[in-house]
Amino acid sequence: MRLTYKTIIAAAFGSMLIWAGSANAETTFVDLQHTQWAKDGIQYMAKRGTVAGYGNGKFQPQTSVTRGQAVTFLVRELYPDQLEQPVEKLKYTDVSINHPFYREIAIAEQHGLAGGFPDGSFRPNIPISRAETAAFLTRAYPLQQGTLNAKWTDTEKHWGAAPIQIMSSNGLVGGYPDGTYQPDRTVTRAEYAVFMARVIQFEREAAIQAKDWDKLISYMTVSEQVGQMLMPDIRQWNGKATTTVNEGLKRNLQDQHVGGLILFEKNIVDAQQVTTFTHQIQNQTGDIPLFIGIDQEGGVIRRIPGGTNLPGQMALGATGDPALAEAAGRLTGEELKALGIQVNFAPVLDVNSNPDNPIIGLRSFSSNAELVTRLGLAMIKGLHQSDVVAGVKHFPGHGDTSVDSHLGLPVLTHGRERLDAVELKPFKAAMKEGVDMIMTAHIAFPAIDNEQVTSRKDGTPVPLPATLSRKVLTGLLREELQYNGLIISDAFTMKGISEHFGETEAVRRAADAGIDIILMPQDVSNAHQALIQAVNNGTLSRERVHEAVKRILTVKSKYHLFESGPSLTQKLSKLKNIIGSDAHLQVERSIAERAVTVLTGADGKSVETIRASDRVVIVASDADQAEQLQKQLKQTAGNASIETVTVVLNSNNMKTVLQTVNKADYVLMASYQFRNVASQFRWEEMQLFINELNQRQVRYTLLSLGNPYEMLHLHNVRSALAVYGKQEPNTLAAIKVLLGKLEAKGKLPTDSGQSGE
Repeated sequence: MRLTYKTIIAAAFGSMLIWAGSANAETTFVDLQHTQWAKDGIQYMAKRGTVAGYGNGKFQPQTSVTRGQAVTFLVRELYPDQLEQPVEKLKYTDVSINHPFYREIAIAEQHGLAGGFPDGSFRPNIPISRAETAAFLTRAYPLQQGTLNAKWTDTEKHWGAAPIQIMSSNGLVGGYPDGTYQPDRTVTRAEYAVFMARVIQFEREAAIQAKDWDKLISYMTVSEQVGQMLMPDIRQWNGKATTTVNEGLKRNLQDQHVGGLILFEKNIVDAQQVTTFTHQIQNQTGDIPLFIGIDQEGGVIRRIPGGTNLPGQMALGATGDPALAEAAGRLTGEELKALGIQVNFAPVLDVNSNPDNPIIGLRSFSSNAELVTRLGLAMIKGLHQSDVVAGVKHFPGHGDTSVDSHLGLPVLTHGRERLDAVELKPFKAAMKEGVDMIMTAHIAFPAIDNEQVTSRKDGTPVPLPATLSRKVLTGLLREELQYNGLIISDAFTMKGISEHFGETEAVRRAADAGIDIILMPQDVSNAHQALIQAVNNGTLSRERVHEAVKRILTVKSKYHLFESGPSLTQKLSKLKNIIGSDAHLQVERSIAERAVTVLTGADGKSVETIRASDRVVIVASDADQAEQLQKQLKQTAGNASIETVTVVLNSNNMKTVLQTVNKADYVLMASYQFRNVASQFRWEEMQLFINELNQRQVRYTLLSLGNPYEMLHLHNVRSALAVYGKQEPNTLAAIKVLLGKLEAKGKLPTDSGQSGE
């Protein structure tokens, strides 16, 4: 590689010697128009806090670099921690204690980066030559002889021949068109910045190729390191949904160096758009790729429109079939991978033992820890088969809570024996099988950590949630359970964290407690700065950050994120054969159909069916749900002359609904309880309606579309089915059972009982 350089201005500086900069120095300069070839290198080194300008946006790229400046840049890059420590007294005759680079020159000498001259001088203010630049850089960095053939006519007998050859053979410096290197020619600020940038990027690439994450981390700034520990959401910017790369997103990537992003519905239009979006996002990153994650649990928590609409985890629990759970994980992974998404925050390993749980419910496989474990491991296996990270949640367990951690701070008071037998059981098994990511819960577990802190909301004492607890994350998860994978927090926007802890304190506490990735900080810039400040002031150790970043890089490598993938054109061409494919839809149907469960029936095994000439009244809590059931009933009934009417039941229209029922042969009543406490649902209203149906001896079935806890609160229900979701696959399976075209073979995966008598 050969470069022709601009005219070099050789001048000594004296009192105008430039300070080498810091992380807060200018990174954009207005005087680079004549050195565009060096712009990227200058800005790269400026962002690293290694070089800086003269103020007012001036970098003065064509000014010569002095020996003092050259070693200062290296010291600030390699040994920033030593700049605040005492240094040995220099013996150079021309470097007084008052010299602006006295400390840096002393550190450089200590590490063998540069020495003086035979006359006892250092000559800090004279311009550095191209040969000296090569010598300084090869002393500073562990460069080896490269493979490029780079021989110059004027270096063979020069004192700097060896370092020049090492730099040249790796393509890090070039010569001139006449075949010379001109080793004694002085170097400009632009050239020196470019040379340093090339060496650092060369060494980083070598570390990535060798999977030497310790080495790569050593070349990452504190800003880059803590950025890897942040995974914000990007739902909107400037009031508009983020579906393409915008300036706000670029800022997160370039200024905060974030290590990952989580996508939501607002970011997704269709499969082609999200595939293009994720491809373009990765193109915005440097040499470290992003984790792009999503909550694609199936059922009620899903983000991908047009994809396979899996019936959900409790539906899988009702099938009791690990093979179906594995297939569900595999097809979910295949679709996410095709869309450019590598992390799925699933499966949910919470054991939903509390019917009043307002947020987990049918997102769980079961109230039985053994069944949750069996199916959870199978789904993890399926995701791994598709090369997608399974981010299991919510450790140590969110299943026995009656408070939604999105809205408050739940406290689980069980003793350790119970936690081991129930809540921790699926997580222990997942760790044993090699799960790579565990999401923490914003829940307090006094049996593990009984620390109280003062709430910023109202000044009252509140227990420390697992996400911020060193005893839970480091003591229990890391040390006792020997988990070595990634620990990611639940969203920091949730009130279990956001109401009681200021973000600066919460972010620092979480990282110090053992969180490797902070999900969805409320303000990513503030969170990033909080972590930098915590490292700089010693409240967050560099070792803690190093181990977190090493785990992140290791998992990214394990899932092939550092490898070159297919082109965007290739990705888009494959989508139609993956997203919602026939094979995937067959799995979807199988789960939904095998999950349908008889909650109560005349013989305990079957429900009242719909007959060919029935007039069916469909009663639901919202019009859309009623219309969906009506449409599916008509389509599935085929030639049968079934007449249908839909009504919406609420607390004010019971009389009107009952008048409609007077003309019915059959009533299909849909119940949907989710995201609220089961015992506080509209059971009295529903019981009154069921009593009327019983009194009138109308054939009916109560269709449970949400958490299947109706039989805990309703009595004398003659016929009831559970399908564990209101999605189309779930309700279609129910319609088939009600028409006698499918047998309900599911088994209730909760302990709520199946009889309302």
